[in-house]
Amino acid sequence: MKRFSLLAVVALCFSQSIFGWGAVGHDAVCAIADHNLKPKARRELHKILDGHTIVYYSSWMDYLRNVDGYEATYTWHYANVDEGKSYETMRKNPKGDVVTAINDCINTLQQRDICDSLRSTYTKYLIHLVGDLHCPMHAGRATDAGGNRHQIKWFGKSTNLHSLWDSKLIESYHKWHYSEWCEQLDRADRRTRREICKGSVEDWFAESVEIAKMVYEKTPANGNYSYAYSFEMPPVVEEQIAKAGYRLAYLLNKIFG
Repeated sequence: MKRFSLLAVVALCFSQSIFGWGAVGHDAVCAIADHNLKPKARRELHKILDGHTIVYYSSWMDYLRNVDGYEATYTWHYANVDEGKSYETMRKNPKGDVVTAINDCINTLQQRDICDSLRSTYTKYLIHLVGDLHCPMHAGRATDAGGNRHQIKWFGKSTNLHSLWDSKLIESYHKWHYSEWCEQLDRADRRTRREICKGSVEDWFAESVEIAKMVYEKTPANGNYSYAYSFEMPPVVEEQIAKAGYRLAYLLNKIFG
């Protein structure tokens, strides 16, 4: 694994343009997934991740995009789908997107002859990207850079739609630790979890595209949003985080279990 300076990490922390869910959201996704791992998958991941749980590396990928050797991962966090388009009909980014990156991770990790270093890296990619796949603004429009240029106010303070859905909405509704998010959201029975995990990565992303359409309709540019919005929208966030957790567990169990 490449090392990078503390200054690089600090600089990245102040640039939120492609971050999904924020640290708490990604931790919650991974905590839900961890609770639903099969014993064999958990043991394999314990070895691959140097004794750490998947929660430990939930946001690891967010700190790589400007690090030497990892620049190619910048576009892997999202797939911008303009109005009237779908993932199938949108103009694909030749550098890759969140759907192609997840499928590449799955295909790579299913190879038995890959080296330990590569297996570790692609596992860390996967546990983060499944969270990003379920973040609506990571399926936002290319015309406004996934909501980054869609200016709004949140409780009177200027921000943008991407930032609102990545972190501000989560942080304003519940002041929970990620373990509390996991405790409250990991409530689905086995049958429901199986239903949630049906379909392909493309199918899961299509759900995010539809949610993104709803978000744009409910959040016109230059509006000032506060209590009513923070009451209506968090259940959408909660459902997406729970789905991401169950689907991540499904993929990890399939690969390592």
